[in-house]
Amino acid sequence: MTTPHDVTDALAAASAPRQRGLLARGLGRSYGDAAQNSGGLVLDMTAFKRVLNLDTVGAEVRVQAGADLDQLTRFLLPHGLWLPVVPGTRQVTVGGAIAADVHGKNHHVAGSFGSHVLEMDLMTADGQVHTLTPQGVDSELFWATVGGMGMTGVILHATVACSHVETAYVVVDTERARDIDDLLARLTTDDDTYHYSVAWFDALATGRALGRAVITRGRGATLDDLPPELAREPLAFGSRSASLTTPALPLGAVNRWTGRAFNELWYRKAPVERRAEVQAIGTFFQPLDAVGDWNRLYGPRGFCQYQFVVPFEAVETFRRAVEVIAGSGHPSCLNVLKRLGPSNPGMLSFPAPGWTLAVDLPVKPGLDRLFAQLDDLVLSAGGRVYLAKDSRLTAATLSSMYPRLQEFRAVRAKVDPAGIFVSDLARRTQL
Repeated sequence: MTTPHDVTDALAAASAPRQRGLLARGLGRSYGDAAQNSGGLVLDMTAFKRVLNLDTVGAEVRVQAGADLDQLTRFLLPHGLWLPVVPGTRQVTVGGAIAADVHGKNHHVAGSFGSHVLEMDLMTADGQVHTLTPQGVDSELFWATVGGMGMTGVILHATVACSHVETAYVVVDTERARDIDDLLARLTTDDDTYHYSVAWFDALATGRALGRAVITRGRGATLDDLPPELAREPLAFGSRSASLTTPALPLGAVNRWTGRAFNELWYRKAPVERRAEVQAIGTFFQPLDAVGDWNRLYGPRGFCQYQFVVPFEAVETFRRAVEVIAGSGHPSCLNVLKRLGPSNPGMLSFPAPGWTLAVDLPVKPGLDRLFAQLDDLVLSAGGRVYLAKDSRLTAATLSSMYPRLQEFRAVRAKVDPAGIFVSDLARRTQL
């Protein structure tokens, strides 16, 4: 891996005969091979992390693409500002957040990260730097880059719209849903009254308890919401990344028995209903950031995450997917269900109106068959799988899931006809 003191030099090196191309990489939090370029050059963008400008009145921040969301959270909060969309980890660069068009617990009301990018500078394969905006003359290239998994060029800088906040806390309502019907009904009835919404569900429960869940929803806390001890420093951000470290486990801690025990405990310990609990934003949005190397819980073979979205009307297909996972014998403890809102114009952006579900499954024999079965269900409903989490989709499956793929390929061919920018994911799926 090379550090990009001069991106143009890296481009020249990648263009040499018999080279296997170039890929810009942030913090490498994609679960699959999106940030890998076997045998080729990888550009470490984390050296470019400066905040270039902050407009506190207009609520905009301009940064280099290697700035990460943890850094920006700590920088913005003292100014009463925060990012409008954050994923489940702060260990993501701005460039990576754009390339994967990350989404969070508020997609149903705020959309994904790319929807809040006001401008970006992109270096394409010819060494030219293009300043792109969502509605500018190069808007086609802008929306090919948002969600484009780094295949259009190197994002150098970005200007991102921020949100004004009074505190670094969230007011949270928690409730238990007894089964999948109860869960979907609750989310359908009043989810739009909450700015943030997510459900953990039991991916191992079957029968009458199929899809039982713990729903947590909330809104940004105001000063009036805080108790006196927190109101003294309302914008203090005390969350530390990786304050606990998971030891290496030779056999892994997640199996059918520990998974059932964990899921039972997690469901039972949640209140049947609790209203207006004040939580720190780090606790609510990125609880796993406090646990270093948490992936070691899965042992040396690791895990695969499968995340998909299907339209709201495909409820029976969604239910069948939950049944397939619960009855598969493959245990999952980290299971997330959300409602997604309207798509943005990103050609390969994942979020679309519907139900999205993500499960983390330990790697063991038969997992490929389970995923193939889920692929068929998702395709039958007109849904798709998230590329930032994928490690095994085929080119044919990808083409069926992403209807604007040919449009993306046309833009990519225009700005990179020699295919300089490439990743293992792009080779595998023929992006």
